[in-house]
Amino acid sequence: MTFTIVMFVLLMLFLFKYIDDLIGKGFEWYIITELMMYASATNVQMALPLSVLLSCIMTYGSLGENYELVAIKAAGISLRRAMYPMIVVIVILSVSAFFFSDYMLPIANLKYYSLLYDARQQKSANFLPEGVFSSSFTGYSIRVKRKDADGQTLHDIMIYFKNLQDNNTDVLIAREGKMYRTPNGKFIVIKLRDGVKYSETPGESAYNVRERLTRQRFKETEQKFSVEGLTMHRTAESEFQNAYQMMNLKQLKGNAALSGRQLDSGVRANYKLLTAYLKYYSIPVGKGTPKTFEPSKGDEFSKAEVHMKISILANAQSEARSISELLKNRSQRNKDLQQNIQKAMLEYHKKFTLSAACIALFLIGAPLGAIIRKGGLGLPVVVSVIFFLFFYIINTISEKYVKDGDLSPAIGAWVAIAVVTPIGLFLSYKAATDSALFDMDMYKRFFNKLLKRFRKGGDEGLQPANN
Repeated sequence: MTFTIVMFVLLMLFLFKYIDDLIGKGFEWYIITELMMYASATNVQMALPLSVLLSCIMTYGSLGENYELVAIKAAGISLRRAMYPMIVVIVILSVSAFFFSDYMLPIANLKYYSLLYDARQQKSANFLPEGVFSSSFTGYSIRVKRKDADGQTLHDIMIYFKNLQDNNTDVLIAREGKMYRTPNGKFIVIKLRDGVKYSETPGESAYNVRERLTRQRFKETEQKFSVEGLTMHRTAESEFQNAYQMMNLKQLKGNAALSGRQLDSGVRANYKLLTAYLKYYSIPVGKGTPKTFEPSKGDEFSKAEVHMKISILANAQSEARSISELLKNRSQRNKDLQQNIQKAMLEYHKKFTLSAACIALFLIGAPLGAIIRKGGLGLPVVVSVIFFLFFYIINTISEKYVKDGDLSPAIGAWVAIAVVTPIGLFLSYKAATDSALFDMDMYKRFFNKLLKRFRKGGDEGLQPANN
């Protein structure tokens, strides 16, 4: 139930985010359904840990609220022993989540991002908006001043015929028109009434060099436009397969190894280049060092004429600039390869963190529910959202540092788990020892006692001293 609720909320967020890219483009119902199905699959890595946390808090909170945990402990069964069946269920769920993350999630990401890209590239179904020139139809620019409520009757129509060779010299103006689709759906036909068409034709170079203006008035005519550019075209999924979200463990490891080999070869190439130039421009020292050239003492430059000095300096500057640009380009390529390795290894570790997150958040949810002793969708929802936001913010910040190259992928992927797990163990200890961690009366008694001590100390300080 909690998984369904969380997935519904995430789907609503998805629709709110991409509502402008989906509405008004004439998609069939199955396109939207398919996109939402793939979006649901990609949201599992966020919905599953949150639903585990929320359901554990609700379950054990309900047990505590109905004094069933008290009855279990009165029967001599500890909280740890009562949690064993749920631990088994969570372990099975975590193993299933790992296989889902490795086998099904890459395919879902590939389907989702390819379909979302095509949907966002799709032109709007409102291809003739009022008051603006529309280029939805290839080869034409159409302006409609006003449309009736039926969406088919048009008023004050202006059509430019795009022809780059003739410099867009044809234009059609009509008072009214009626728009409809052909039975096969491949063309849009506009029946125009009471209009005129202007055409300019260049003169003939040999016979008549003057340009001619042709004006044709009509009572009724038709213009047919192809809607091929308005239909949704699917991009080949192979165009998206190089993204790391679409790879499994084996592919990620192979990609990282390939980028590592390319990075090593690039570093070695830079080293050889620098060594060659430094060896060429340095003076050999040491006994027995073979001399391939006799280094200059600098007298030739001082004795050279002005135009030779300018030529020497220009050549040296050009050589230094070319070396600098070459090293800069190679360094940027090596930096990109390093970032690719970081991203690939981050996705590699994220295949395991989904399972670990389910276990870590279970260690928080179960004892926390036993401590707060509240079931339902009230306080458990608030508490679970707070803890999950804490976990999600840490995870997002660490991933950003990894992608920027400031943090190791292994540390960045597991730091949120490392922070949350001790909290879960601490709450488990508190729940096993019947700690009133969230008992407000206990905190009120503590602060009242502290306030009394403070007042008592202040009254003693105000007493007059004895002579």
